[in-house]
Parts: sequence; structure tokens; C-alpha cells
Amino acid sequence: MGVGEVKVTAKSLEKRKKRLKYTKIIVIVAFLLLLISFFILSIIYKGGRFTVTLDPNFTLKSGIVLFESKNDINYSNKLYAKEIEFMDNISGEWIPKDINDEKDGSHNGENYIAYTFYVGNTGDQTINYWYRIKILDVIKNVDEAIRIVVYENGVKTVYAKASDLTGKAEPDTIEFYSNKYAMLKQRKHLAPKENDKFTVVIYLEGDDPECVDAIIGGELKLKMEIMEEHIENKGKKE
Repeated sequence: MGVGEVKVTAKSLEKRKKRLKYTKIIVIVAFLLLLISFFILSIIYKGGRFTVTLDPNFTLKSGIVLFESKNDINYSNKLYAKEIEFMDNISGEWIPKDINDEKDGSHNGENYIAYTFYVGNTGDQTINYWYRIKILDVIKNVDEAIRIVVYENGVKTVYAKASDLTGKAEPDTIEFYSNKYAMLKQRKHLAPKENDKFTVVIYLEGDDPECVDAIIGGELKLKMEIMEEHIENKGKKE
């Protein structure tokens, strides 16, 4: 064999083929893992930033139902509000005063989410139920400046996270129930054939001192749950 020549044996060729084969397998597996991760994330964020759910067992036992429109009643155990692609900060004063009466279902405006739906009693017994808004996901501390407005049969309540600056509730708001739940309330004595109307409005309060550039690009995902009962955690908030 001359100088500079390389002797390639059948054994070395076989090893090279195996290395190429394993490399291809690793690349394919890595690609599939990335694809699965993307699919999972797309599921997590699919369906908007606000949903309403009803325990199906509660429906069967009590006759409590959930629906989006009084003009086209279709019962469902889960309702989806339409999301908005971008939410800039605004003043609560900019939201229409008659927003509770605008329309049923999604009626978002510029820089706010608005959703109207109904809880009805189709049974023959007067029912008590609980409802709460669960904080599913927070990105970049956007919850520091968020406002959640709940109209229950026309009665308006504004919920907000307590100020980190003062440790107290923001002006004209009810402090979030806990880190996990924005609010928790019981509705007593819903009579047979009676409906409760809810409108939920979500926006960023520009007058909040904690509405700063650091929360730009943040996201908040919420779910309102309609339940038969709430089990107290021995007075300890979650």
C-alpha cells in the first residue's frame, strides 16, 4: 500500500453504516419529540383565555345546565369565550356601561374580553351552587394589573390581585380570593325554571401602578367553574 492510501475494510464500512443509521434514528426521534411538544402546547392554549365549565355529575343530579344564548338554547358542559390576539392596557371607564346587556356569547371590544352566558335550573328542586374563577396560567406576572369584572344578574363586582406596593386591595375592587382562584361565591336558592345571567369582562387596567412594560407579552388563562359545593380548606386559602 502506497503512502497516503487508506485501507477500507468491510468491517469499517459496516460500522459507518450503523453510525449513520443511529444518527438518522436520533434525528427522527428528536423531531418527533419537538412535534409532540408543539402539539401539547397548542392544546394547552387552544380555546381562548377564558372558559366556563360545569360538572356533568352535578347536571345529572340537579338539572343545573349551562348555555350561551337565550335565543338559541343549547346545553353544554363547557363554553369557550373568543380570545383576542392582543390586549393593550385601558381604563375601566372606557368599557361600555351597558356591556352586560349588549348580547349573549362573546362580544369582545378593543382590548378587552367580554362573555355572557347563563346557568339554568331545569329540575324541580330549588338548588344552591358555587362558582369560582380559577387561574390556570400566568405569564410575565400579567395578573398584577388584570381586572376581572363579573356581572351576576346585573350586579357588578370587580376583582383584582392585591397591590404588591401596599398589600391591600386595589381601589374599587375585591381582592383575589387566593393565588389559585380569582373569586369564589355561592349562589343560593336558584328556583326551578329560573336562569342566572353572567357577563364576565377581562382587561388590563392602565391606571394600576403595576401595569408596567415588564408585563408586555404576558398571558393569563382563566376558567370559571360551576360546582355543586365548595369544600372549605379549614379556613386556609390555596
